[in-house]
Amino acid sequence: MFRRMFQFSSGEKVTPMTGRNGSAVHTMGMTGLSSALQREADRPNTAFASEGVSVSPVLESFDEVYLSAGIKPAGRSYTILKIADMVNSKHLADMTLEARRNALMMALEAAGAELGDLLQDAVMRNRALDEYEEGRQEEVRQFEAAKAEENNRLHAEMERLTGEYMSRIQANSDRVAQEQDNLRGWQKRKHVESQKITDAATFCVPQGNGSSVNANNLGAVLERVNLSRR
Repeated sequence: MFRRMFQFSSGEKVTPMTGRNGSAVHTMGMTGLSSALQREADRPNTAFASEGVSVSPVLESFDEVYLSAGIKPAGRSYTILKIADMVNSKHLADMTLEARRNALMMALEAAGAELGDLLQDAVMRNRALDEYEEGRQEEVRQFEAAKAEENNRLHAEMERLTGEYMSRIQANSDRVAQEQDNLRGWQKRKHVESQKITDAATFCVPQGNGSSVNANNLGAVLERVNLSRR
């Protein structure tokens, strides 16, 4: 019976909790977009907050787990944990397995401990550990789902902001191109206006002073006028 008790205790399987890697978010080299996203993350907006979903602190001590399951401290009574300490005592380390079992049974018989109570204690403690693990897994699952939903909303907001800023960037580029076109158009009209003025100014210069004047150069025309006045 005692062998079965330890086989039951050591045969419990613990399902490892697996984590998930978060997806990497590509950052954009735009200061305005980064600032806007940071403001959105810092803003206490209920649309992005996982309110009511949290993970309770891990109970580091197994005694806390047992207490949370309603298993009270044994005091001076024998528990399955006490048996585990006795089996692994340094005083029994050099004994064979059968010798340790006999020594343990003698101690339990002398103390009046009931094997049935010890087995029941083992079952209750294993159940408490399993239930606590299941509860932790459920908390983490709910927390993961809430954060995944929040991440989806943040991705959507990031895409909206990215689209908005890209539209503004394109609008700025279009505005610059329009102003450049306006400048080139004005320069063409200015060239026509300057040529008209230069052509008219050539008629105001006295002819025959012996110097060759480039009719397309207003400076040359003005120089010829000054020469004529001397």
